[in-house]
Amino acid sequence: MKAWVLHGVNNIHCEKVEKPLPAENEVLVGVKAVGICGSDIPRIYKTGAHVHPLIPGHEFSGWVTEVGEGADAMWLGKRVGIFPLIPCRKCTACQKRHYELCRGYSYLGSRRDGGFAEYVAVPEWNLIELPDNVTYEQAAMMEPMAVAVHAMRSALLSGCRKDMSIAVCGLGTIGLLLVMLLREAGYENLYAAGNKAFQKDMAVKTGISAERFYDNHNGTFQDWLMEQTDGEGVQVFFECVGKNETVSAAVSCTAPNGTVQLVGNPFSDMLLEKDTYWKILRNQLMIKGSWNSSFMHESDDDWNYVLERLKNGRLFPEQFITHLISLEELDRGLLIMRDKIEEYIKVMCICKDI
Repeated sequence: MKAWVLHGVNNIHCEKVEKPLPAENEVLVGVKAVGICGSDIPRIYKTGAHVHPLIPGHEFSGWVTEVGEGADAMWLGKRVGIFPLIPCRKCTACQKRHYELCRGYSYLGSRRDGGFAEYVAVPEWNLIELPDNVTYEQAAMMEPMAVAVHAMRSALLSGCRKDMSIAVCGLGTIGLLLVMLLREAGYENLYAAGNKAFQKDMAVKTGISAERFYDNHNGTFQDWLMEQTDGEGVQVFFECVGKNETVSAAVSCTAPNGTVQLVGNPFSDMLLEKDTYWKILRNQLMIKGSWNSSFMHESDDDWNYVLERLKNGRLFPEQFITHLISLEELDRGLLIMRDKIEEYIKVMCICKDI
């Protein structure tokens, strides 16, 4: 089969490799669509993966072509999405079914072979069946959508007023999906910040007013947001950038007794200035972190939350797919994202021949 194999830092090539055989309780998935995540770029070009050689890619969907020993034959031929985190099922977090907090997990695309290939061996437990009206492209976006849902649910507990003020700073894939999900959930009092007119256009597609978008051209986001909220700040601030300055702005722009939800992966070491720390104390802020998503094969987990809304036509993540390319062109997609040579939100590869 064809696969993009990462042999080390900045050493990835499209190669012919052996098609994997599904082990016990695994199935073989023929990949139909796979997205490039922002985290794939440093993994490929700066830090490397946990093991080499490795086939990256953790945002993918496809159909089951083979079932291994112990796996249910009912999966054969099914269209599926894939939860990429493989929990140990033994640690304290797993015993409480908080699989995203597993202390001994594996992961498709970073710790074992993932979706930048024509076929992937996947544990049966990690599959979610797709309804006929959910496309492979939509399903390949379920992973970042579930990450956004996880952050939203972490900050906005049940019973939160729908008119509460909310800011989303950083409009990459997760930030835009978060705006879309907040809108779908009924939160109207939203402010968003990006650094490109292109992101503004994308945000407006979700229904947010253009007047509530800050594009970094006039003053600072902090000054703008405080002016928009009459000096009060917002009750919930989603930080989706992962930089010191945006974390500091989040603390400064959150109202007393409010919540700062940290979502963005850090670009570098995160340093907390004394003034920022004092604001956390004096405004009695709640600072929360969010990582990955919940998947428990139950209707109220993050993945099924997403799937239900895709099935009912309430969410349209495909509007954020800016580049749809073949698997053979994946290197072009990687360079678009690494070098920012074109405007993009989600770059996705499709496999038509399997």
